[in-house]
Amino acid sequence: MRIALIIIAVVLIAITVAQAYITKDLAKTELQPYEVIWSNGELEARFYPKAIMATVTDSDASYRGSSNQNFRVLAGYIFGGNEEEQSISMTSPVHMSVDESGSQMSFVMPGDMSIESLPKPNDSGVKFSESEEKYVVAIQFGGWADDQKIAKIAQLLVDSLKAKGLEISSEPWFLGYNPPFQMINRRNEVAVQISKGQLELLNSL
Repeated sequence: MRIALIIIAVVLIAITVAQAYITKDLAKTELQPYEVIWSNGELEARFYPKAIMATVTDSDASYRGSSNQNFRVLAGYIFGGNEEEQSISMTSPVHMSVDESGSQMSFVMPGDMSIESLPKPNDSGVKFSESEEKYVVAIQFGGWADDQKIAKIAQLLVDSLKAKGLEISSEPWFLGYNPPFQMINRRNEVAVQISKGQLELLNSL
């Protein structure tokens, strides 16, 4: 019995140390820049400047069904799966959207890179684009995300904005900030885009 307790204690200590290391390492990851415009403690309105995105699409119209495959393709690209075998730093968050036609996943490229400077991917499914400047409202939640939880949080976000008399100008999308093996301090978000005029209305509430 004593040996079993010692083994359990050692395992728990190892898990705690590993999770602390993951959290510390994640803090060094470049975060997509944004400016907080308004917050009420639950919702947060932000301004996002332009960013270079690497995107893959999938016919699977679910977060869970498409996330692993799409992540592998994009991770393969930044970890050297390109003509120059160049490693590109991982950034945060990962963007995911789903509709009836399928799903999309995007990695934000590091801020010091341009479409012209990015190496050509070995996988032709990886496409580059520059996102537009935009205003969004985001809501945060913890734990592991799945289709049901994302849908529930997205509906909460949409209902909250409609209750305030605001109009949204996009479908909700998911922002994931943590690797799947991180067990603590997980950060997930659902966001929608709003117009600058709607932002001014939000500021007046």
